[in-house]
Amino acid sequence: MPLSPNESSPRKIILDCDPGHDDAVALLLAHGNPGIELLAVTTVVGNQTLEKVTRNALSVAAVAGITGVPFAAGCSRPLVRPIEIAPDIHGDSGLDGPDLRKPTFELDPRHAVDLIIDTVMAHEPGTVTLVPTAGLTNIAMAARKEPRIVERVREVVLMGGGYHVGNWSAVAEFNIKIDPEAAHIVFNESWPVVMVGLDLTHQALATPDVVERFAAIGTGPAKFVVELMDFFAATYKDAQGFDHPPVHDPCAVAYVIDATVMTTKRVPVDIELTGTHTLGMTVADFRAPAPEDCNTSVAVELDRERFWDLVVDAVKNIGEPSSEVSAA
Repeated sequence: MPLSPNESSPRKIILDCDPGHDDAVALLLAHGNPGIELLAVTTVVGNQTLEKVTRNALSVAAVAGITGVPFAAGCSRPLVRPIEIAPDIHGDSGLDGPDLRKPTFELDPRHAVDLIIDTVMAHEPGTVTLVPTAGLTNIAMAARKEPRIVERVREVVLMGGGYHVGNWSAVAEFNIKIDPEAAHIVFNESWPVVMVGLDLTHQALATPDVVERFAAIGTGPAKFVVELMDFFAATYKDAQGFDHPPVHDPCAVAYVIDATVMTTKRVPVDIELTGTHTLGMTVADFRAPAPEDCNTSVAVELDRERFWDLVVDAVKNIGEPSSEVSAA
């Protein structure tokens, strides 16, 4: 269910992530935009090991002054496959570039899968949106452990895949390819799925003018974003030849804030599980109009200026958090 421009209540989300430079920006956007109520943050193996990405998530929380939101660590490996990480893009820490702040609070004692289930079940049906910006292991496990969440979740808005583009192989995107079995579960459940894939996120480039907008804010969180983008730009240039880095994960959060920031197309999507050269491909069938029971959509075109306005405004809204904040 896309957000109506007249919808007054903030959208309740669970952000499932593997920070990661673009995950960090997604977390800042979710925290700093008044249209989002951040219910929980969960982590999963992906850009780096679970231990590292979890520490990174807590460090971003310290930078942004996030309080009163439970953070929980989840699955440390994919459902079936061996672990794949991306140090060539995100560095040895998973968040190389800035000096990482010491976490200011402890993790929730629950496993991320249980936190997801508990949070969805504690809210009215149709009010919680899942926003995975990593491999889909936690989300698949939650759907299998407690199937009732599927009919209660408003929608799943994920960063992953690409209907014409790959990056971890010629045709597969990283978040899907590292756990294609989990992606298969998530895409084939009955909840609405919006795939914000590479076809869209490659339009969200952090060009020098964008980085200058963050630098001009002058706060600690804004400086943190600039340092993230400086490192990200260098690795993306070396690893994939981009002149300016695509900042993928905030695009999924932006869609939840205001669905009109991008155009989407309803189309059947499934996950390739057996192909020798196509494992993890998100196969979108554009041959005919989508059938009535199609629950998947793909993001097609980004309003780039409006997108960056959302992110810049969120960082401005965060301001300069106290260095002594702690979680409630």
